[in-house]
Amino acid sequence: VTYQVMHALGMIAVALLMPRMAGAALHWAGRLMLAGIVIFSGSLYLLALTGTRILGAITPFGGVAFLAAWLLVAWAALKNR
Repeated sequence: VTYQVMHALGMIAVALLMPRMAGAALHWAGRLMLAGIVIFSGSLYLLALTGTRILGAITPFGGVAFLAAWLLVAWAALKNR
C-alpha cells in the first residue's frame, strides 16, 4: 500500500508539473506510474488474496515501471531548467 500511495502522489505531482514543463517525458512518466501501480501493487494484492505464486513473477515489471517513471521525471526536470 505504501508504494501505491507514494506513486499516486507522484502521479498528482506529474499532473501539476505538466503545464509548466513541455515534452512527452512527463506524459510517459504518469503512464508508467499508473502501470507500475497496477502491475506491482495489483500483483501483490492478488498474490496475497489468492495465493497464486506465479503472480510474484510479474511484480518486478511494476518496479521497473516505477523506476523508469522517476527517471523520466528527473529527465524532464533537467531538460526544463
